[in-house]
Amino acid sequence: MSQRKTLLFTLSFINFTHIIDSMLIMPLGDIFIETFKISATKYSYLVSAYAFAAFLSAIIGIKYLDRFDRKKALVFIYSGFSIGTFICAFANSYEILLASRFLTGLFGGIIGALVLSIVSDIYSFKERGYAMGILMAAFSAASAFGVPTGIFLAAKGNWQLPFFIIGIVGFIISILLFLYFPSITKHLENDHPKKNLRQILNQTFRDKNQMNALTAGFILVFGHFLIIPFISPYMIKNVGLSQMEITYQFFFGGLATVITANIIGKMTDRFGVQKIFLWLVLLAMIPTVLITNLKVVPLGVAIGICVLFFIFASGRFIPANAIITASTGTENRGSFMSLKSALQQLAIALSAFVSGGIVGIQNDQYVDYPIVGYMAIIITLSSVYFLRKLKVAQGN
Repeated sequence: MSQRKTLLFTLSFINFTHIIDSMLIMPLGDIFIETFKISATKYSYLVSAYAFAAFLSAIIGIKYLDRFDRKKALVFIYSGFSIGTFICAFANSYEILLASRFLTGLFGGIIGALVLSIVSDIYSFKERGYAMGILMAAFSAASAFGVPTGIFLAAKGNWQLPFFIIGIVGFIISILLFLYFPSITKHLENDHPKKNLRQILNQTFRDKNQMNALTAGFILVFGHFLIIPFISPYMIKNVGLSQMEITYQFFFGGLATVITANIIGKMTDRFGVQKIFLWLVLLAMIPTVLITNLKVVPLGVAIGICVLFFIFASGRFIPANAIITASTGTENRGSFMSLKSALQQLAIALSAFVSGGIVGIQNDQYVDYPIVGYMAIIITLSSVYFLRKLKVAQGN
């Protein structure tokens, strides 16, 4: 295996652990609501705490991410993420869990930006669809294997156990990164003067291409995450699935996208970003409507609809990220990715607040979820306009 592929799969595994941690809060939502006796709105704060913290750290990363060897930045950030996750395992109240999720988000939220920066440094735009497909496969694998395992451990033992295990695994990976991960300094080769945060933001805001890329990414994430936090709680309360049956939703959905992510990545390289993205946005509308309006149905039907959502909704990010990462050059890619991450984490936090403010609980059932579904479709469709305006920057 070439060094590039070794690095790509290493980064994918880092994404794998990071994604499990960030996703686990959502399928365990019903457990948190019951354990801590909180409302749907307070539960949405648990989702938002991580995202708001990630937004703040990503803003700091805009200034500093391009000033260091990518390896040093990765070791520092991933170690902090592991510590935060480990602390979550010992939270014994809603307030402590909320604070520990905020701490984890300060580090975890910038991992995605750094991983995308490294991948964009070592893969050209013409082959980046393949690389994004591998990264998305890590997301799928986390959904198929990591999250169901976490749910199983939470259901059979306690909800703290999966966070404890992720924290320990994170410590081990951090040590291996320090020992074996190579230095990546391509972005430091050009002798560009160091800019402060204001100069970086001014340069970005004056670049229409980068602004369109950031807008497209923000809208896509906001629309996607409007319905995400309440899928599992809704499936339990309104559709009649058990906590254990939720694992099937993630297992089969993730397993399907492990296969389709690679296919979508190759199709993106062959047929073009715009065409594949548009088709996936349109196809994702179908399971979005079905999920948010679902009544009591057989388990197989509920799981089948969720699998379609995993394939098409998650697949949208492969062509989108391929061109968004190419909208800026190498020398300020880390800063751009950090700003992209900051805005997308803000989108996640705001979407959780919005959906948590709309969705309510009446007679032990969630209400007004269909409204959130239709909002998600309309908002996501608008991202097509901005994505179609993007151009590939020099140096890609």
